Amino acid sequence: MSADHDALPLPDYDHLPIGSLASHISALSADEVGVLLDYERAHGNRLPVTQVLEHRLEALQDGAEPSGSLPESYPELGGAARGSKVTEATSGPPINPPSHGDPTNPAQPR
Repeated sequence: MSADHDALPLPDYDHLPIGSLASHISALSADEVGVLLDYERAHGNRLPVTQVLEHRLEALQDGAEPSGSLPESYPELGGAARGSKVTEATSGPPINPPSHGDPTNPAQPR
């Protein structure tokens, strides 16, 4: 059975670029990588991602040790996973609808 997204051992797993996935999972145990692999197979089932996870799981099962630690932040996400920083004060001006098809609009050519 696949894990719930909030219970995954790697925060923001779904948003990590595949190029940085291998370095981020290096600190995980075989059980944790297995949880991510089950989750990936049940949800996205992206072949390149499952291959990275399978190779890491095989390495751990063959005696490799977890190395490093989980990062506190993910600079490659650029804040996108944390939501928009747009507020009323920083949003642009309201946009008027185009004048197409409105005969009362003086800006529309006749």
